[in-house]
Amino acid sequence: MNTASLLLEIGVEELPSSFVDGALAALPTLVASKLGQARIVHGEVSVYGTPRRLAVIVADVAKMQVDLDEEVIGPPETAAFKDGKPTRAAEAFAEKLGVPLDSLQIAERTGGPKQKPGRYVIGRRVEKGVATEHLLGGKLADICAAIPFRKSMRWGDGDASFGRPIQWMVALFGNQTLKFQFAGIESSNITRGHRFLAPSAFQVRSPESYVAQMHEAHVVVDRAERERVMLEAVDQVAKELGGVRDPERSLVDENASLVEEPHIVRGSFDTSYLALPAPVIRAVARGHQKYFCIQKSEDELLPGYIAVVNTANDPKRIANGNNRVMTARLADARFFFEEDKKVAIASRVEKLSGIVFHNRLGTVREKVARMEQLSVAIARLLKCDEAAMKHVARAAELCKSDLVSLMVGEFPELQGDMGRAYAIAAGEPAAVANAIRDHYRPIGASDQIAPDDVSAIVALADRLDTLVGCFSVGLMPTGATDPFALRRACIAVLRTLIERSSHNKAFASLDLRVLALAAYDGFAAKKLDLARDPATSLVMEFASERLRGLLASATSQGVADAVMGAEHDIDGTAAEAATFPAYAMFKAQALQSLVDESAPWLGTAKMVAKRLGGISREAPPVMHSADAFTSPHDKTIVGVVRDIEKMTKHLVDIASMRHALQSAQVLADRIDTIFTTVLVNDPADAMTAQRLEVLSFGSKCMLKIADFSKLA
Repeated sequence: MNTASLLLEIGVEELPSSFVDGALAALPTLVASKLGQARIVHGEVSVYGTPRRLAVIVADVAKMQVDLDEEVIGPPETAAFKDGKPTRAAEAFAEKLGVPLDSLQIAERTGGPKQKPGRYVIGRRVEKGVATEHLLGGKLADICAAIPFRKSMRWGDGDASFGRPIQWMVALFGNQTLKFQFAGIESSNITRGHRFLAPSAFQVRSPESYVAQMHEAHVVVDRAERERVMLEAVDQVAKELGGVRDPERSLVDENASLVEEPHIVRGSFDTSYLALPAPVIRAVARGHQKYFCIQKSEDELLPGYIAVVNTANDPKRIANGNNRVMTARLADARFFFEEDKKVAIASRVEKLSGIVFHNRLGTVREKVARMEQLSVAIARLLKCDEAAMKHVARAAELCKSDLVSLMVGEFPELQGDMGRAYAIAAGEPAAVANAIRDHYRPIGASDQIAPDDVSAIVALADRLDTLVGCFSVGLMPTGATDPFALRRACIAVLRTLIERSSHNKAFASLDLRVLALAAYDGFAAKKLDLARDPATSLVMEFASERLRGLLASATSQGVADAVMGAEHDIDGTAAEAATFPAYAMFKAQALQSLVDESAPWLGTAKMVAKRLGGISREAPPVMHSADAFTSPHDKTIVGVVRDIEKMTKHLVDIASMRHALQSAQVLADRIDTIFTTVLVNDPADAMTAQRLEVLSFGSKCMLKIADFSKLA
């Protein structure tokens, strides 16, 4: 056989779970890159990892390196030769290639990204491939050194660094042991099993037997398999206890990368602790313990939890120890909860005056006052009823009150959740309490937006106040820093306006520029660096960049560019795409659906836009009345453009977009007739200027749909 499998295993002291996941994500590309640099052809790269080991198996690795025969462009002729004699530059180039000087040639080359056009010295580099086994040792050492960790460490007297000290290394090429050194450890074919269940060292027979041998040694090296086995066991226990496990994804990721063979231990706590809000118990369990709570619903937990451990030789003793820790933490949480409930919610709002949001923008109490004012303004724009208006104002007033509570001081991740709990305890309406929790949403890129109008309004006010305030005092993000998470805040605003509009169409008609101006007005008492319009323009420019990314993610880059390049018009008001993000998304989704369908209307619409724009490029867009013309052909042109204006006047959803594009099919035939029967750019015709102005107006109307020139 001309190929063999390659195995590299790096045995280490226990790695943190994030180190394991990061290394496994990087290794396939890293291994392929290093082997590619050595001209070693190979097949699939599979990676495996546990806290005690990182492993790579590469299939079908060629036993011989690929021969090299390539043309290399050297220095310009003017630098390589002087008075017909080679210079030191030519000599160095020949030495680099390992060829005699007289083998170099001169050739004309066109320019490129890193090269100007001209005459260059050309040489050929020819190398015969060698046996792969002679190259692999060095490449495996390079791979070990290049594995990325958030923090690496050095140990002993060596200079090599790694996530944790290396204890052993296995390197096999087929059945052959490869010898190389890294961090003072020499590779072999000897590995170790589970630290407690199979601690003895043993020989790996081949790369193909590695995974099965690890199984026999109580090590599930496949990360996906280990997660599956773990979740099957956790879900089974949760079902037996009458509930389901905590769905938090980070718990799954961390536990799966903390063990080599997952074992399950059931734990419990006194039912009296169920009086605590469910998020508190989850925070205690998730914290340092990484336990799965068992729940019937988001707000109803059972008095038990599930721990994932590396070995369960004495599960009862493990459970007893876990229970003591869990009970102690729950007792602390109950103390904080009871003490917090003694404080009136209104007094907690006033204590926000002691927390500085930013020294230029005031305290959190001042921010809350601005949010309340802005939230009410947004609610009015949405035409909320009186009850909703009251809920919005109250939720905005109370939304940050839990920041001064003892519980949030101990568990910062509970902000919002505790505000909701304390609001419920104080008798606040459910809409207010839920908005206190949900106005922080979306927290991350994959999180859902605030789920109702009240919480969405407060969420918008919170992010807009932060965005406009920070931009107004020069705190814009840079390429490397974004301390106020303004990118995330801006995306949250855009997503809320877009996604909430599917439940309440009024959100689609919210003008983002108007909202930003209203947010700026809340800082009237502050000395800002930027005036109202420049600050708002910066925010809108920032929002446009983020919106382009959202559109591209939802559709494609070409469609995103076409929609962002459109001249948007909402009921006669010209606007940029970011002014009404939901309408921009509707356009993008409609266009993408037609692209996916290969719909004929799309090509027709592109043709209509191109012909109208081409013939009237220099003319200003003016819609003249048909009465201004005497020729029946000109009156026909006016009628066609009127129809284009009608079909592009109210593009506020996917249906209206599709209708506009479908209508282009009929318009195309009429335009064809016009261009074949009328000399629209006749220099001898006194009405040519007005005719071109009407056609230019039609071109502008087509641009309301999209900039078709950017749609491949």
